[in-house]
This record gives sequence, C-alpha cells and structure tokens, in this order.
Amino acid sequence: MTSISQLNSLPTANFVELLGGVYEHSQWVAWSAAAMRPFQNRADLVAKMRAIVDAATEEQKLTLLRAHPDLAGKVARAGALTSESAREQGGLGLDRLSDSEHEEFNDLNARYRERFEFPFIICARLATKEGILAAFHSRIENSRSEEMVEALRQIHEIARLRIGDLIA
Repeated sequence: MTSISQLNSLPTANFVELLGGVYEHSQWVAWSAAAMRPFQNRADLVAKMRAIVDAATEEQKLTLLRAHPDLAGKVARAGALTSESAREQGGLGLDRLSDSEHEEFNDLNARYRERFEFPFIICARLATKEGILAAFHSRIENSRSEEMVEALRQIHEIARLRIGDLIA
C-alpha cells in the first residue's frame, strides 16, 4: 500500500500506472489528477478524482460508462476483465453462476444496454447478487439522465473503494 506522501512524490507515469485502473479503462482521470498534487490525504485524492469526472464532457462521461464490462457478461466469461473487475465480480460469485443465472444476467444486460446505450453499473463490493438483480429491475425504469447520474454515482463508489485498496 502506498502512502499519500509517496503518491505525491511519484513521477507522473508511475502515478498513472498506480491509479490508472481506479476508473475502469479511463487513465485520463489519473493523468488529470497527477497535475493536482499534492493531495492532503486519501479523501482529498478521492474528491479531486471525482471532481475531474464530474467536470468532464457528456461524451467523456459516456465513454467512461461504456468502458465498464457487463456484469457476468461475455468479457467476464472469457476471463478478460481487468483484475479489479474480476476481483469485484468474483467476490459476489458472478464468475460461478448457473446456466439459468447467466441467462438472466445476459437478458438484463441486453435490455439495459438497449435502453441506455451503456452497461449497467453497480458497486459490486457494496451489493449482493440478489441486490444487483433487484437494482437491474428497478433502475431499468429510470430515465436516461437519471440512470447516467446513478451509474456515475456507482462508478465513484467503485473508485473510492479501489483507491482505499491502494492508498494508505
């Protein structure tokens, strides 16, 4: 685990290497955050990275949303998730679903993507498999703008927990 003082003194490339996966496949957030050093503490880092995303253009936000994999989807079944996503989905047993559970997730993923044009995103570490399924069913009724806000809120929770895994 890296201390905040060590993080503040890292060369930019090493900073991005360490924090580049905090926001899924979106190293641009870490690149932008590197320029905001020094951070007072982990909470300051979390807040500044969140502010970078919140200030992003609508297209950047959509790209960030679309960088996330489907839950228990094809990428997961192929073993091609990022290590962070694999750990998070695996922690809920989403890597060990029955065939009928896979069908249910695939159906929900497809319906959600068709409606919103980005994948369903939830902070798996703060959920249960049953809670995820319930959220799928309730959130699919949201408007696109409501769901973008909720998906970004979930992404920020994921990032906060990932930062907590990396920074003391």
